[in-house]
Amino acid sequence: MGVFEETVKIRYSEMDCDLVLKPSAVMQFLQDLASDNAEALNFGYSYIIKNNLAWFLLKYRIEFDDYPQGIYDLTISTEPRGYNKIFAFRDFKISHTGKQVGRASSTWALVDLNSKSMANASEILANNKYMTPFEKRDDDLSYGKIKVPENFDIEKIFEIRFDDLDVNRHVNNANYIVWAVETLDFDFRRNYKPKVIDMVFKKEITYGSRVLSKTHKEGNITTHILQNYETGEDLCHIKIEWIMKRG
Repeated sequence: MGVFEETVKIRYSEMDCDLVLKPSAVMQFLQDLASDNAEALNFGYSYIIKNNLAWFLLKYRIEFDDYPQGIYDLTISTEPRGYNKIFAFRDFKISHTGKQVGRASSTWALVDLNSKSMANASEILANNKYMTPFEKRDDDLSYGKIKVPENFDIEKIFEIRFDDLDVNRHVNNANYIVWAVETLDFDFRRNYKPKVIDMVFKKEITYGSRVLSKTHKEGNITTHILQNYETGEDLCHIKIEWIMKRG
């Protein structure tokens, strides 16, 4: 199926005050590359919108060998790994000067915009020569389990802005991690950067709603539950393992 690669320039607006790449910027890079690759292989936005479909991200597992700090360019590659009856799969690698600094796996579903239910990915993608049935590899990343905490250390409410929306008029996936880590205190964010990120997306949310972000912290592990403030429905579960920043 081939690997699609791109070098991205990291701008100061995508770094925090310690020149550490913002987690939301990582997600934007991965999402943009996935979108470009899907478009080039004829199962991206132009194809799905004509068929009244939308891609919906279900899971991320992102592992970092060395989370980017003080780095101004990254090479990111992505590979569509194929599909089973319901889901499609995509992997990523993140490198700097030829050295791998991170990997990611993701799971996606196609949603029928009429019925609002998941479509049969195997039927829709069966005739695309760039997508074949998924085959597991020995070095595939394993998704971590996210246990919902019994109690939370802090909660914050966020208003959804127009600029939070994507082309499907739902909140862009990168916003979820912004709302999650914004609950953490200043000193923690100054001293730590992500090592492993697990995300499970439960439900979309649109303009006019509010998000309740709840966080439980235990040592260098934080668990985040994002909910629709009005309905109480879970939107996203996130678990992050953090390590100390350099310098």
